[in-house]
Amino acid sequence: MLSLSSAMPLAPGGLCSAGVCGGNRVPLQSSRVRPGGFCLGIGRRLRCSCRDSDYPFETTIQVGKEDATMHTLFAESFATLGRLDNVTLVMVFHPQYLESFLKTQHYLLQMDGPLPLHYRHYIGIMAAARHQCSYLVNLHVNDFLHVGGDPKWLNGLENAPQKLQNLGELNKMLAHRPWLITKEHIEQLLKTEENSWSLAELIHAVVLLTHYHSLASFTFGCGISPEIDCEGGHTFRPPSVSNYCICDITNGYHGVDEIHATAAASIPSAESVCEVEALMEKMKQLQECRDEEEASQEEMATRFEREKRESMFVCSSEDEESAATRDVSRHFEDTSYGYKDFSRHGMHVPTFRVQDYSWEDHGYSLVNRLYPDVGQLLDEKFHIAYNLTYNTMAMHKDVDTSMLRRAIWNYIHCMFGIRYDDYDYGEINQLLDRSFKVYIKTVVCTPEKTTKRMYDSFWRQFEHSEKVHVNLLLVEARMQAELLYALRAITRYMT
Repeated sequence: MLSLSSAMPLAPGGLCSAGVCGGNRVPLQSSRVRPGGFCLGIGRRLRCSCRDSDYPFETTIQVGKEDATMHTLFAESFATLGRLDNVTLVMVFHPQYLESFLKTQHYLLQMDGPLPLHYRHYIGIMAAARHQCSYLVNLHVNDFLHVGGDPKWLNGLENAPQKLQNLGELNKMLAHRPWLITKEHIEQLLKTEENSWSLAELIHAVVLLTHYHSLASFTFGCGISPEIDCEGGHTFRPPSVSNYCICDITNGYHGVDEIHATAAASIPSAESVCEVEALMEKMKQLQECRDEEEASQEEMATRFEREKRESMFVCSSEDEESAATRDVSRHFEDTSYGYKDFSRHGMHVPTFRVQDYSWEDHGYSLVNRLYPDVGQLLDEKFHIAYNLTYNTMAMHKDVDTSMLRRAIWNYIHCMFGIRYDDYDYGEINQLLDRSFKVYIKTVVCTPEKTTKRMYDSFWRQFEHSEKVHVNLLLVEARMQAELLYALRAITRYMT
């Protein structure tokens, strides 16, 4: 998994940013770049857009003609989508993962399957809207219309067929509180007379919902904004006291404070360098402790419960309720329904033990049986994200990062109440500091609240390709957690 660094060279260039999203969202930046934006070049530069970043940055990923894999990925993506979207341009930091991601998404949206094409895009709209991700919503509105979807459905979920409206309850629980899903919820969808879903259709819908919930996390976590030819992709707005629009820069306005902040960000501090050294030392110490003795099963269970309990109290000072805009909220019901820690307010939910129901032993086969080949595609994507590594950490090379990658993955699952009996959850507090936990929980549970400050506050000396790598872990761990709860409920219904 964490390599952590991309092997792709970075150089100044470009005009605008794929990796900066609206408000005070997150820019993709590099200490080796000058103010501007995030672009990628294949022979010539590919320009993409951003808006409303606190501080703009400019990065060009130079892709040489000899990089056949990269050219093939771009060509296939362009041929499939008719564009190179900003998600692709950010994921390209990690080509092996991008290839698996594009293959899976293409199969879900365009290949033979239980659901008609316009249903697939409408479900994508419903899922992205739950996290107020207008970027993904708008992409699939266009795709929905392109494949012949009824424009009236876009006026609000109440205008869509009752069958899709019935999916709203599952959508909101998967997005915000998947531990509440029971076989009764599945039964309601499968036995609703003329508006009922087949098992195969429901599996397809569940995979699409979890795919776009997690992709919304990636979009906000990496600060991705609309392409320049899309709504909101090139919008001039006067600068405010604390917020600049990157289009101000491209249209000739340069804020003095912004330039100073950018310059300061490019200078590595002694404190951030020490953070990397301290993290590597902790990894070394934990490995030595592993070799000397193992904690008992009782002690590991206690440590899991402690970490699960502590995760409830991880929140940022910026944590507040945010109301969905009408343009997005029309695509889902119950706008007040959001993330709640699963064991707050005296409500106890039994721990989900992976030893009792796992992706490898149960979920994979169920998906593959009802929606052939998709289980294999998802399994490949999970494994690539979990095992992806370049054996580097910031400026250090030849580093085994498996312990750190596993801590990130298991912390996310712990927040969802999912426990691995063979993992010592005491390692999480040793390896993940509070600012990193705040970022992880926000991106995974309430991605629409992710800010640039959160992004900047963790792993300050790491490359931005490494932070993108972190987001790939968050995406896949979240998707697998949602799938586990949904698939377990389906399995219980079937048995």
